[in-house]
Amino acid sequence: MSEPGNPSATVSFGYDDIDPQDKTRRVGDVFSAVARKYDVMNDAMSVGMHRLWKDRFVRRVKPQPGERILDMAGGTGDIAFRMEAKGATITVSDINQDMLDVGLERAVSRGIDTLVWSRQNAEELAFPDRSFDAYTIAFGIRNVTHIDRALAEAHRVLRHGGRFFCLEFSTTEWPGFKEVYDTYSHKLVPRIGQAIAGDADSYRYLIESIRRFPKMPEFEAMIRKAGFSQTKVEPILGGLVAIHSGWKI
Repeated sequence: MSEPGNPSATVSFGYDDIDPQDKTRRVGDVFSAVARKYDVMNDAMSVGMHRLWKDRFVRRVKPQPGERILDMAGGTGDIAFRMEAKGATITVSDINQDMLDVGLERAVSRGIDTLVWSRQNAEELAFPDRSFDAYTIAFGIRNVTHIDRALAEAHRVLRHGGRFFCLEFSTTEWPGFKEVYDTYSHKLVPRIGQAIAGDADSYRYLIESIRRFPKMPEFEAMIRKAGFSQTKVEPILGGLVAIHSGWKI
């Protein structure tokens, strides 16, 4: 990733290193392309396990009635719907309007009209300081151009005592399983993407972006550097997926 104040530095886009300004546009193109098939593809790629991971994630967040929670990169509403059911007031934000449109349609079909939908860039949130009790982001932070800036913004918009939760793919540490998953993800996922969504390239990028994402200890260190305390990492399937958390104290 690029260093703050160094416009000439490159950032990762899959296995490529590109100009930071180009990444935001290219990631936007990826998610606009896959928006309509995003949830179907999640089921296909994870054999439905993403639903269990998201349930576990929301249990860790423990949304409470009356709390204000920002669900960043919330797109199609998967996390927001789960938290709204607990009585919290949820603002769903995403940089991609196509993803938000899908989420809005899903909310209407479910009869949910209590969510706030807001197009936002995770690196430059329009919300005032100390606006939320919790900040969640699921499978979104690895697509942010400058992860450090997104973490700093998460810290800024949380009230004192607020909590940060991130669900993200990582690198499994289970011997044997890692090799099987590498083969599956690199060779089969793009083919599944082509078969279901008619788009192999977007899913190839999504897999490559997982490989370029910092490993669990590195990402935890980034969360601490952003100002969060009592950080914690909860690996799932040996770290294939991880729940990262921290508190603003």
